Amino acid sequence: MVTYKEVRENEDIKTYIKMADETMASMRFTEHSFAHVVRCADVAGGILEKLGYDERTVELAQIAAYMHDIGNVVNRIDHAQSGAVMAFRLLDKMGMKAEEISRIVTAIGNHDEKTAFPVNEVAAALIIADKSDVRRSRVREEERATISEDIHDRVNYAVEKSRLVLDTDSKKFTLYLTVDETISRISEYFEIFLDRMLLCRRSAKYFGAEFEVNINGMVVM
Repeated sequence: MVTYKEVRENEDIKTYIKMADETMASMRFTEHSFAHVVRCADVAGGILEKLGYDERTVELAQIAAYMHDIGNVVNRIDHAQSGAVMAFRLLDKMGMKAEEISRIVTAIGNHDEKTAFPVNEVAAALIIADKSDVRRSRVREEERATISEDIHDRVNYAVEKSRLVLDTDSKKFTLYLTVDETISRISEYFEIFLDRMLLCRRSAKYFGAEFEVNINGMVVM
């Protein structure tokens, strides 16, 4: 059985994550390296664990989240699909069972908002974890001097605190954000992230739950 620990220690996978982030950096995208994928793995796994899924399903979500952006090493366009194909090759080589590979590559192939759909519990957890990762530290140091020129950098940099909370009693996911409105207006957040938040809502519905966004103490979605 291929474990999350083995995937994280695999040098080939680490290289693809690193090189994929270098590609994103050259295109002036926000950070997509280890801080992002490890956080996504922790959140995706935590969601399924809190919802009572078995230990192996939790681990498959962690693996999918850790590997979900490797397709950026090929091209940003269709990176979910290319990443799924790469993940298949890597996990098959490591000896993972076809059934488990299928669940992981399905989740990776369905995480980009242009083509995404919560087709299974691993995909739904990955989507919520990935799309809720907005924070100041994702803006690269070299881009911080020019955040006024790029709305994605500006919105991410304006987020001082970010926290996703799942209340299993009320069956509700809440993304709590503290936003410095002197840097970016709240309306700008939805200008670029509305599709992602709607996708999170659809993914929450997969679990029979709601999804809302709370910015500066006010429910805005």
